[in-house]
Amino acid sequence: MPDAVAACLVNHRDLGIHTELFTPRMRALIETGAVTGRRKKLHARKHVFTFAVADAEMAAFLHENPGLEGQPCSVTNDPAVISKNENVVSINSIAEVDLYGQVNAEFLADHEFSGVGGQHDFVRGAYRSKGGQSFLAFYSTAQGGTVSRVVPRLEGIVTDPRMDVHLLATEHGIVNLKGRSTRERAEQIISIAHPKFRDELLREAKRHQLL
Repeated sequence: MPDAVAACLVNHRDLGIHTELFTPRMRALIETGAVTGRRKKLHARKHVFTFAVADAEMAAFLHENPGLEGQPCSVTNDPAVISKNENVVSINSIAEVDLYGQVNAEFLADHEFSGVGGQHDFVRGAYRSKGGQSFLAFYSTAQGGTVSRVVPRLEGIVTDPRMDVHLLATEHGIVNLKGRSTRERAEQIISIAHPKFRDELLREAKRHQLL
């Protein structure tokens, strides 16, 4: 996810980095001038991270680089710290979302497959940032298109509570859940589900008295 996003930002200017994971694509954005940190309110002109994906070339870039600032998770992942910068954009991937807007990013096939990491921290931090946007991105289906990732109600772990979820994105569009009623959330979420599952989801929404 970080590298896919960074690859789309090469023509931007004066971006800033505040992240848990620092990757080679981020280094490339710094070297080409897309990332300067000039507009950051907190840690101005510093590229803040906790850990990095590093080969020998990356290690050389990190070594005694005054523009980089390694911080513990208690700093990088603190929503109160994240939100001190304006226009923060966080982007994370998820496994499934239900019609209430609850998100699961760590539970599949009746067992936990991952930890939450910093996802919920950055969801909340970006949500609270002035002008901030928190995106949760996912394909609308799994298992070769046979399973919908939009479900009536989560049966496993809730990674992101429904009132923290801001923008949801699939290949069928992007919806903004901020400030939406329960009914509006269900309608918006169904609109970005795969078309072949929408009628079933509408029936389930009515059965649960969401619509």
